Amino acid sequence: MAQRYEPKTALARFVHEFEETVIALLLGAMTIITFANVVLRYGFGTGLIWGLEMVTFLFAWLVLFGVSYAVKVTAHLGVDAVINLFSPPTRKLLALIAAAVCLVYASLVLKGAWDYWANFANLPQTTGRWFPTGFEEMKRSSYRGWYEVIDIPLPEWLRWIEPIMNEGEEYEKIPRFIPYAILPIGIGLLLFRFIQATVRLVKDEATSLIVSHEAEDDVEAVKHMNQGS
Repeated sequence: MAQRYEPKTALARFVHEFEETVIALLLGAMTIITFANVVLRYGFGTGLIWGLEMVTFLFAWLVLFGVSYAVKVTAHLGVDAVINLFSPPTRKLLALIAAAVCLVYASLVLKGAWDYWANFANLPQTTGRWFPTGFEEMKRSSYRGWYEVIDIPLPEWLRWIEPIMNEGEEYEKIPRFIPYAILPIGIGLLLFRFIQATVRLVKDEATSLIVSHEAEDDVEAVKHMNQGS
């Protein structure tokens, strides 16, 4: 079963509530936009041209927020049948090895996520093949902040970014660096949660990295229900 996460500091409580609020808002926005599009299409023969693209971006944000959140509350499913055959010290060692692999993986993906997003955000990409060793030198010709999405129009309250990111030129659609920002944000959160999980393992506050026994718990619940009836 997924553990109930109990933040211990004011900052941890703020981040925890912020994550849950953002996830709820993303789900709500996806539902509202999809419902509105269905009503407009079948009721009035029209629709939100930007609706599908917006829902796609919102879903991507939801997935990447959800991945790190599930690590925090140990909601990811895993198989530990073989691991449980070993003694507790060996299980802890294997868990620490798995944590190290996860940390390396998240670090590699974070580098790739930053480099991909930086290409659209007028920011330098990192040097180094596997891990960042510095930042590349930026040239005016390498700026890509003018790249736009396909359908989503730029709201008027975001016009202030035009002189900063597009040399004063008007955007017709929202620039890609805005929806793509979830890549370094989401993977950065994932790396942070893996670090937290590793610390819990070292302090013996947890026995596994992210394994949840939700499926087994559901089977047991159904079994007890059947026995009761």
